[in-house]
Amino acid sequence: MALIVQKYGGSSVGDAEKIKNVARRVAQTKDKGNDVVVVVSAMGDTTDELIKLAYQINERPDERELDMLLSTGEIISCTLLAMALEAMGYEAISLSGAQAGIRTDAVYSRARIQKVDPERVTRELEKGNIVIVAGFQGITDEMDVTTLGRGGSDTTAVALAVSLGAEVCQIYTDVEGIFTADPRIVPQAKKLSEIGYEEMLELATYGAKVTHPRAVELGELFNVPILVASSFTDSPGTLIHGGVSMEVRNKVKGIAHDLDVAKITVVGVPDHPGIAASIFEPLAKANISIDTIVQNASINKITDLTFTVAKSHLAKAMEVVKPIAQSIGASECVSAAKLGKVSIIGTGMQNTPGYAARMFGTLSEKGINIELITTSEIRITCIIDEAKVKDAVQALHRAFELEG
Repeated sequence: MALIVQKYGGSSVGDAEKIKNVARRVAQTKDKGNDVVVVVSAMGDTTDELIKLAYQINERPDERELDMLLSTGEIISCTLLAMALEAMGYEAISLSGAQAGIRTDAVYSRARIQKVDPERVTRELEKGNIVIVAGFQGITDEMDVTTLGRGGSDTTAVALAVSLGAEVCQIYTDVEGIFTADPRIVPQAKKLSEIGYEEMLELATYGAKVTHPRAVELGELFNVPILVASSFTDSPGTLIHGGVSMEVRNKVKGIAHDLDVAKITVVGVPDHPGIAASIFEPLAKANISIDTIVQNASINKITDLTFTVAKSHLAKAMEVVKPIAQSIGASECVSAAKLGKVSIIGTGMQNTPGYAARMFGTLSEKGINIELITTSEIRITCIIDEAKVKDAVQALHRAFELEG
């Protein structure tokens, strides 16, 4: 008998009929002799609606109170799913993140899991219960409720799978798996039967929304296989795991894109030790994540420093950076928000030349200007005009022959 952790996203539990459908799927897994732990997201657009309501009440809601509010969405889903299973004759119990032993730091809205105490979940499984856990949330040492940020339910599911020693973590959503590109942009995109952790982590980090990067990181660290599949069909999904093929014919595995990109440039920065730290340390303290960083070559000990942030963090980042730029003697601080990024990703690129040239050539042929470039061993990312992202994804998908 295996222990399986399943996670169902908001679209999978969007209304009563969908919750009943999930209950049937969970029951089928239980009927095969498995112990089952289920993690659920909030129903449909519940989280967005709660955020909107909060800002109607208070233009600057307290972060602690906002997390308390948002955590209720997942509580609703998990209790309703437990009720659906009970109506079918199965023993089930719903648990909040706190009851399930999810312990986090105290960074509200973007908390990170510090440890999982699985004692309560294990005890309920031993009673024969199907355990339904509210995703996206945890509790601090001070017993304050926190949320894990967008995609946090994926992280909850993998963290529970790790702590319980589950055979696999199954993430069910409204798509049938991981594709070579977003099928809404590239209808010819091919579903992958499997993908390595490294490649999936890059895809998730640089735009693929199917699963959260933090969940993939946890899976890789503790070698927990993650299956991504549809909750609406029986189509086989994509298995994310540690095994990789010895050789792959096409070295690029997929194309990722992201429209949530803004750019800040600090112009005329004095080029001496400590300047970069004086800019980026306050941003880190403000919990603003930085992506691409480019510093121009120094001329007469003066340089320009450019970096990207999520569009939602642009205003806050500018509030932090502008006074710093003034204090260090920079000439000005400017920003641009209408940007996006497109990436080619694949472990086979590591030791094979020519991929950058083909990517840049393809974009050039489409008349797409590259603002910034960033790379890793298995990824090349270009920051471009957001209006050109769709054309770029389609052109690169063709250029690297990913249609099949």
